[in-house]
Amino acid sequence: MAARGFMPAAEGDALWNAGRDAVRSVVGRPLLEVGSYCGKSTVWLGAAARAGGTVLFAVDHHRGSEENQPGWEWHEPDLVDPAVGRLDTLPVFRRTVHAAGLEDVVVAVVGQSPVVAAHWSTPLALVFIDGGHGAEPAHRDYEGWSPHVAPGGLLCIHDVFPDPADGGRPPFEIYRRALESGRFEEERAVGSLRVLRRLV
Repeated sequence: MAARGFMPAAEGDALWNAGRDAVRSVVGRPLLEVGSYCGKSTVWLGAAARAGGTVLFAVDHHRGSEENQPGWEWHEPDLVDPAVGRLDTLPVFRRTVHAAGLEDVVVAVVGQSPVVAAHWSTPLALVFIDGGHGAEPAHRDYEGWSPHVAPGGLLCIHDVFPDPADGGRPPFEIYRRALESGRFEEERAVGSLRVLRRLV
């Protein structure tokens, strides 16, 4: 079953490599992604978690980001739950994880990212931010989750476009915030994926 989503294969492979690197650098710590949608990135990171003997926490409210809502470019009407009239990607996400054979290493956390982050206490080998791309949700994801990346671990940010003509600004803005904080340095860039190493 092919997972739905907007991540090119080269970026997914780079994400898997980052996950594999992270579990080797920060042994015994889990991985976490913010913004699972239908599970495409989850499969790459879940496979990396399994290879490293750890787990992946997949944080998403499963109601879709602003760009997934009716009238927006990335809306998929068949993902709307007719019983409530709102997007619900959780069933598709669960099928994707099941089809990939990753149910034993992927832990779905269904909730608002800032709420989960505020109550989180476990240091993480890797955090992948790919949630809402509006200014408020992107900056709140960065503020909530970047402190939980363990020293030596990785912060990955998707949809980073230096040229405003290529995409929205908030993922690029949080990428710049991470670099300017002095806590992270860039390791590599593949397409719109940025991989940063936590220094301190």
